[in-house]
Amino acid sequence: MERPAEGQRLALLIDADNASPAIIAGLLSEISKFGVLTVKRIYGDWTTPHLGGWKTSLLNHSIVPIQQFRYTVGKNATDTAMIIDAMDTLYSGKVDGFCLVSSDSDFTRLASRIRESGLVVYGFGERKTPNAFVSACDKFTFVDILTDPEEAPKKTAAASAENLKRDTGLVNLLRSAIEASADEGGWAELGEVGKQISSQKPDFDSRHYGFAKLSSLLESIDLFEVRREASGDKGHTSVFVRNARGKPRHKRKP
Repeated sequence: MERPAEGQRLALLIDADNASPAIIAGLLSEISKFGVLTVKRIYGDWTTPHLGGWKTSLLNHSIVPIQQFRYTVGKNATDTAMIIDAMDTLYSGKVDGFCLVSSDSDFTRLASRIRESGLVVYGFGERKTPNAFVSACDKFTFVDILTDPEEAPKKTAAASAENLKRDTGLVNLLRSAIEASADEGGWAELGEVGKQISSQKPDFDSRHYGFAKLSSLLESIDLFEVRREASGDKGHTSVFVRNARGKPRHKRKP
């Protein structure tokens, strides 16, 4: 099944026990880049005081709270309810993908099962999220960069070119993604490079290095060539990138 690149119908499922209401505005803004939310639900035991902070956020953003009582101490009934609901939604055939908000490894198999059915999975969680869950998603975003500006710590300062160059893991990831997407001239469309990066490292995000866009990060490292071309009649610009070491040498004139 081919996954639609634009206009995806998405289901947002939030584990209230593992998420903060401070992220909601940033979360919804981030999801809008991927598609349109047709389902917005949040799961928890709403009789407990610690979930009280969610009330205003739910009303302002039309998120439906799903009540799940804690029948037994130590057993997470919320996770089970969310997984069952996700499978029901999957089998309904009314969505193209899921946005799972949790830092709990219990959702690893759910993410894998959804992807096995040909749907896309966007994961959101804290830095403590187990790597198994992160890797099970098509794309994973750490929620600390989505927190409301008034409550968030200072934004990550942009890393210097020298520090970026020293990050061999980052440089190798970018180079391999470009090579996998490049044409015969070594140029790769930025969107395709982004897809390659996500397939190799779902939690990659240029904002972790202090850059709002992948193109800005690539330009700052100074190891890559970036080219912009105007396309269409609406002022749209296409961005292409290639490894600087692949730049063709100019032949000397005889």
